[in-house]
Amino acid sequence: MNAARMSIALALILGLSSCSQEASSQTSPPEIHTATQLFQSGKFAEASKLYALKASENSQDYYATLQLARIAILSNRLDDAQKWLTKAIALRPDDDEAKVMLAAVFYRGGEFQEAAASLNGVDVSTNKLLTSQYPTLNIALLESFKDQKPYELHGSGQSTRLPFVKTDPLPVVSVRVNGGDAVTFFVDTGASEVTLDRDFARELGMKPFGVVQGTFSGGQHGEVQLGRIESLSLGNWTIKNLPVSTLALRQLSQDLGVKRIDGIIGTTLFYHFLATLDYPKGELVLRRKSEESRDQLAASSSGKMVAIPFWIAGDHFMVAWGRVDSLPPTLLFIDTGLTGAGVKLAESVIKEAGIKLEETKAYQGAGGGGSLRIVPYTVRQVSLGKIQQKNVAGLYDGPFPWQNTFDFQLAGMVGHDFFKPYAVTFDFQAMQLLLQQKLPSNVVRAWP
Repeated sequence: MNAARMSIALALILGLSSCSQEASSQTSPPEIHTATQLFQSGKFAEASKLYALKASENSQDYYATLQLARIAILSNRLDDAQKWLTKAIALRPDDDEAKVMLAAVFYRGGEFQEAAASLNGVDVSTNKLLTSQYPTLNIALLESFKDQKPYELHGSGQSTRLPFVKTDPLPVVSVRVNGGDAVTFFVDTGASEVTLDRDFARELGMKPFGVVQGTFSGGQHGEVQLGRIESLSLGNWTIKNLPVSTLALRQLSQDLGVKRIDGIIGTTLFYHFLATLDYPKGELVLRRKSEESRDQLAASSSGKMVAIPFWIAGDHFMVAWGRVDSLPPTLLFIDTGLTGAGVKLAESVIKEAGIKLEETKAYQGAGGGGSLRIVPYTVRQVSLGKIQQKNVAGLYDGPFPWQNTFDFQLAGMVGHDFFKPYAVTFDFQAMQLLLQQKLPSNVVRAWP
């Protein structure tokens, strides 16, 4: 099968929810738009103000307190989230929702022992929030990191660089696992933890700590094992003590144009760095999270950068405001692992925008859950933040499984072909995507 016609959207549900944009600085009157309505429409700043007002008027308001924590998590303000969740737990000690969210906060902050302790007393096998949105919170796995620092960085300098082995249909890089020989991973922000091929994990002798259900492109499902590795070497750096997941990935090798695929680098690893996917130069750059790294990035950048605010839910779902054709602004999932297209939209959005599916061009593709029937289409214009592209290739491969997963709607995702003209930097401290490029012919406007 032609690799350019393959769709891989390996967005694992290993921690869900989603993210939104702060639309304006003024709040609507509470009698017209309640805090919950604002939250559901993605206006987090406005919702936060009303929830804070409610919490100040009634210090016993559990729901307002919990929602303030949820917004803090989406905005990656972990200290604020911990403060609100601690208060929520004090208000309702028997309610497990705040405990699970607090564990997620500790997990994102690399405090795995605290995350495990937060789940004390929670029935992890039946808790809906845990099983549907935070399945990486496996107590046995978390406790295995006792006296160890997860994602511990060993190496000198402010950055490390990994040249792409291939750029299309996805960026592929060479890494080493547990000090072994070089192996090939592809890069995909639709994935969460570093992911290993299932056979490769067995060859490494990896001990599984549990199995969760993954949700993949087209709404397919499959088992995902959770485990850990001793180290991952990236360029001249080595990262020690990493949680990982496993999938059957080697079946994708031919379509990715390499001899053998053994793993994925996903968003959770990026989270620990100032990471740049530089498509024009053909390299992945990981920088330390520091002001010096930001200064070096700015100094090395020729021309303007476009900053796009984003939010992160669960352990990896990055979402930013965008727009599909002439429809109202909407939320889109940033999934660089979507190949063969620049965008994939929910069926309802396709219909609302009047987009015609090109049924005569349908073909079979591969996704994380198996074979898919893929139907192409073209969107007249797609934007993400201030980046606008016209005549964007799209694909339909079945239900968009994350459209209604959260308390606000996702219209779809933007993928590899959309980002390919840019050097894309993921800044999880400023919560911005930084995009830099030479304008291709299909870009209408890249900056004011």
